[in-house]
Amino acid sequence: MYKSIYMDECICMYECCERCVGSLPWASLIATILLYMGVALFCGCGHEALSGTVGILQNYFELIKNPGELLDVFTIIDILKYIIYGLAGGFFVFGVLLLVEGFFTTGAIRDLYGEFKITACGRCLTAFLMFLAYLFFLVWIGVTAFTGLPVFMYFNIWSMCQNASLVDGANLCLDLRQFGKRGCVCTFVCVSLSICPQLDLTFHLFVCALAGAGAAAIAMVHFLMALAANWGYLKDASRMQKYEDIKSKEEQELHDIHSTRSKERLNAYT
Repeated sequence: MYKSIYMDECICMYECCERCVGSLPWASLIATILLYMGVALFCGCGHEALSGTVGILQNYFELIKNPGELLDVFTIIDILKYIIYGLAGGFFVFGVLLLVEGFFTTGAIRDLYGEFKITACGRCLTAFLMFLAYLFFLVWIGVTAFTGLPVFMYFNIWSMCQNASLVDGANLCLDLRQFGKRGCVCTFVCVSLSICPQLDLTFHLFVCALAGAGAAAIAMVHFLMALAANWGYLKDASRMQKYEDIKSKEEQELHDIHSTRSKERLNAYT
């Protein structure tokens, strides 16, 4: 008797766990985790890399912020930091919306709220989120390309820092023509190895920010695939719902016709 009760409880717990696991939108959940990791990596490392760039410009290039200039390099860096703040908050909300949409289009929850009106609303919401996901995918592609520029510049200078110890004490020059400027900067402070530790940290922070932007772009692709599958699923569900409604109406009409004929025959016999 006790063994039977124990087996029934185990079966009940197994069915409950199976329903819970089956109701999870795994594709949307994985994409949300990847999106949050990418955005966090890009925003955190990008913010610190920009702060490190400001320190390098002020300490080693002797650049200061002029009050009379409306748009200088420091103002641009501050604008980029505010953009990072906006990206962090905006994509946190966007990830929550996509995850909620994934929950409501999963099989178990769709069966619970499977009415046609909700399904039609879900189709419209899914189509709108698909448009936003595609738009944000293009945005992250642009952000990834833009982040690659400082990575390229820092990599060139970082490579010089790695080789500076081989020619320590020599009068070296940094050729700025590779960065689009004329002339050379002789006796560059990088060769004194004082800038190299900070430059090394800033360079690797930019690399991590680039990896985070790439991860966010991949997450957008993953969301696009999940949303496209959900949209097709909801579309098929709405068509099936229409078919079931038409079928039930036809069956009701046939039933009414048979009932009417039966009454007519009964009246004829009487």
